[in-house]
Amino acid sequence: MLDRPLRAGILAAADNVLVRRAVTRYGMRLGARRFVAGESVAQFLPVARAANAQGFAVAATLLGESVRDRGETQAVTREYCELLRAFAAEGLEANVAFKLTHVGLDIDAELAFENAARIAAAAEEAGTAVRMDMEQSCYVDRTLAIYRRLREMHANVGFVLQSYLYRSQSDLSAMLALAPNVRIVKGAYLEPPERAHPRKRDVDESYLALAELALSHDGYTAIATHDPRIIEHVARFAADRGLARRGRFEFQMLYGISTPLARRMLERGYRVRLSIPYGEYWFPYLMRRLAERPANLAFFIKGAFFPNSSS
Repeated sequence: MLDRPLRAGILAAADNVLVRRAVTRYGMRLGARRFVAGESVAQFLPVARAANAQGFAVAATLLGESVRDRGETQAVTREYCELLRAFAAEGLEANVAFKLTHVGLDIDAELAFENAARIAAAAEEAGTAVRMDMEQSCYVDRTLAIYRRLREMHANVGFVLQSYLYRSQSDLSAMLALAPNVRIVKGAYLEPPERAHPRKRDVDESYLALAELALSHDGYTAIATHDPRIIEHVARFAADRGLARRGRFEFQMLYGISTPLARRMLERGYRVRLSIPYGEYWFPYLMRRLAERPANLAFFIKGAFFPNSSS
């Protein structure tokens, strides 16, 4: 992770209208396309097909959040349902992940639940899964409450926990009886030290504790990280407990990041899923990726000033 002041500056830029306008105009051409599979379904699907052809599973995300218009939430829901039907028609190994604020949580929790239920039903018909991403800490309780309601209706739903939040181990323990489908991440939002571990070492230790807890109980676990040390720890932990390399867990990595590591894990026989986002609302997503890792920031600057150089 970058130090806190620099992260704060990058994340603040994500909410600056002038910065967003400038970067949105040129960013896709200058380097954002490494992390985002275009702005439309038509641009996304070839990327998903190529990932499958290389042996990777796919998690698709239509970028967006904090929607406050009911009609827009319904349009987002329809697009996810159509995307899931496209996966089924093409036989793609792909699922979807979405933010509840993208489908109405900032308007009304019941609206978000209804839209999420429609997406989950479409995923069930397509023979795949759906996962609700976790947003800022103020959304955790509402997200988990909606997950519990959906889990009573559908077995193919999952959620995300962030290891930098102090509460995450307690939240996972409370869900274990449901044999949950959980993705574990470190966390990409700027949270106060009263709610989140400020030190990377503590975030990593919390991550390993969450992973071990999840893998020690029934359910399905997605280990979403590019940290080789954590990946090797999880691989050893799973092997020591006789967990097959495919079946109870998978590794997930972001599209365009740590590609050699993703390929190595695939070659070792693990299921590796690439999280591939698309959509016009890619700027905040890009800012979070830049805030997470110095290498991402260096790549984008290189693309901006040396666009013809090799990556």
